[in-house]
Amino acid sequence: MFAGIDEVEWASMEHAYGPADDVPGLLRGLASADPAEREGALDGMYGAVHHQGDVYACTLACIPFLFELVADPGIQDRGSVVELLTSIGGIDLDEDDEEELDEDEIEGAANYAMAAAAVTAGSGVFFELIADEDPGVRLAAPLALATLHGHPVRVLALLRERLPVEPDEEVRLALVEAAGRVALRHRPLAGQAADWLSRLAAESYAPGLRLAALAQLARCAPESLPGDVVRVVAGLLRRLRATPADGADGTDGADEADPVVTAGPGDDPGPAADAAEERGAPVTLVGQLRALSAAESAGRTAPWTADLLRTLHVGLDDRVADRTALLTDQLRSPDLRQRIDAVRMSAGLIRAWRGSYEELVRLVGEQLASREPKLAEAASHVLEELFGLAAPAADALAARMAGDPGAWVKEWASGPPGLGSAVKALARLGDARALPALAAALERPEVPHDVGFAIGYLGAAAAPLAAVLRRRLGEIALDEGAYDRANPLLCGLTALRAGEAAPEVLRVLRGAPEYRGEWLRTSALRALGSFGSAAHCAVPELRALIRRPGTVAATEAAQALWAVDGDAEAVLPVLIEGLRAEHAHERRSAVTALGGLGDRAEAAAPRLRALLSHDELWLRVDAAIALWEVSGRAEESVPVMLAAWEKNRHVRVRVAECLARMGAAGAGSDAAHVLRAELASVRRHNAMDGGYGSHDTYEDEKLLVLCRQALPGNTGKGPTT
Repeated sequence: MFAGIDEVEWASMEHAYGPADDVPGLLRGLASADPAEREGALDGMYGAVHHQGDVYACTLACIPFLFELVADPGIQDRGSVVELLTSIGGIDLDEDDEEELDEDEIEGAANYAMAAAAVTAGSGVFFELIADEDPGVRLAAPLALATLHGHPVRVLALLRERLPVEPDEEVRLALVEAAGRVALRHRPLAGQAADWLSRLAAESYAPGLRLAALAQLARCAPESLPGDVVRVVAGLLRRLRATPADGADGTDGADEADPVVTAGPGDDPGPAADAAEERGAPVTLVGQLRALSAAESAGRTAPWTADLLRTLHVGLDDRVADRTALLTDQLRSPDLRQRIDAVRMSAGLIRAWRGSYEELVRLVGEQLASREPKLAEAASHVLEELFGLAAPAADALAARMAGDPGAWVKEWASGPPGLGSAVKALARLGDARALPALAAALERPEVPHDVGFAIGYLGAAAAPLAAVLRRRLGEIALDEGAYDRANPLLCGLTALRAGEAAPEVLRVLRGAPEYRGEWLRTSALRALGSFGSAAHCAVPELRALIRRPGTVAATEAAQALWAVDGDAEAVLPVLIEGLRAEHAHERRSAVTALGGLGDRAEAAAPRLRALLSHDELWLRVDAAIALWEVSGRAEESVPVMLAAWEKNRHVRVRVAECLARMGAAGAGSDAAHVLRAELASVRRHNAMDGGYGSHDTYEDEKLLVLCRQALPGNTGKGPTT
């Protein structure tokens, strides 16, 4: 084995962490009889040679030796090597990707293409592995064939032939998944694959196989799904729950009627724990992922059910009503693990799609009362991100918060403490029942970093907290740690417009240390500006700060001075000078402040007009809004805002907010057309594949409200918060 491996000039190549002269050792490690050595070698291959999916020259040089490994029946864990080859050779670059490559990426793209060609050329070996004695190899081979082989008709035929004789249920599911992959990659075969999958979904087959077939139909041929797919899937899940796992008692996880039992000091955790202790914690990333997967699957009758349901949801895509009904059924399941999966999938659905979620959210709220910590914690985190949409779970959140004061604040190994999920979720609803938790948080030696934001969502209901905010701010030592300690308090005072705290805020403004001093002064100036005339004692300090026009501090001080004193003559020259700042974000601050002056800043209109063609999109939008605010004329501003709307979806909330104030969305206008199109969309405007922000749902719901406000009457789809 490995003939010629030492003749390869490995040292002349590199991988993610330097010279590739260690690659021969990794390859030999994959052939080791020692499981720990094999695992370490696989970890090295993914961590360095195929780092985050990259393909280097040394990755290409490995391919022949990896094929040697998978072809040798004496090698253990060959299924992992098949998966590695599938990953190396399975990266597709479509024409759009190729057009976007810069010079530095061309070499990498060439490596991907060569890897795909090399692995595809040897992929015939996977046909032989489809009937291998090792179930792990048989599990990996179908997807390798579907991803890499150049004769999909032959692959699809083999998958169909193998299914009736395959004894392992998980491998049978892999065969079905591979058929879906073939249909997606080779659309002319989609009809043929869908016919087979439809037959597998019929009642004569086992529930797991039927569920797998429905999941793949949703991916490659959703039009072939049965009209009552939710009823069918719910029935299959009930049948799967009724099937006891090997050695199990017929239940898949603790029923809510029974307490969750944990081992106490005198309990014997059993042989599994002894074995785990003997092995020790996995030290490789591959080992850790396997351990997490094993822990997630432990005790489940059908541990693959969650993956199949996720695939089904992805395939159902914009069929929000069907997906909601399916999750509602899952959340009523007696199987707590299925409810955990449903809570997590509910988050993904609500985050990406607009719909009516009242009952779904109510059921997520019910999980807060679970005695299983994972389930209750998962529900709490989901509700935290829903803001106003969490209203149906408000009582459940209040009960959860009242019943567990120890979870009001979360401590972290590094960084400041933060509010617990239930507290944040309740505060984001504007529910005054969050006040006891916030009051307690403000008395802690270290105030949670996010307490000010929570107070902001409560608004006037949090007014009783102003006194303690003021007292704690007055106690802050103005040293290098001042910003971290003072900022949460300043945010809370700003939200409450607590002008009585002006002396304490002024002390912070005057004594801000050098370290993070600019950030601290910004927070203090925003607080003073929010106080309005109640902060009159700060006027001399603000006038001193505006004497240095062109600086960030001067712009922010001018904005605060206008709010406190209303002296347009003093602040206008400072803000106009701020338009010449070097950085776009500094110009944006000046632009926004000028807009706040309204027609008192009309003299700045020509300068704002000049910014409508600036390269920075957000600056163009801010300038368009400010130009309307100072001139009262919308004809120049609206086209700029609508162009930005189409170019960058993240600017839409700001644009819609202005359009709602303008009243520029009359019947038949371009703005009205854009707003109605947004309201008609089921997809959230900021939904991303593979990532999300904690405020995405909040921002999209806000956009829907603003679009309706900007249009005459109540138009379009989507919930209102």
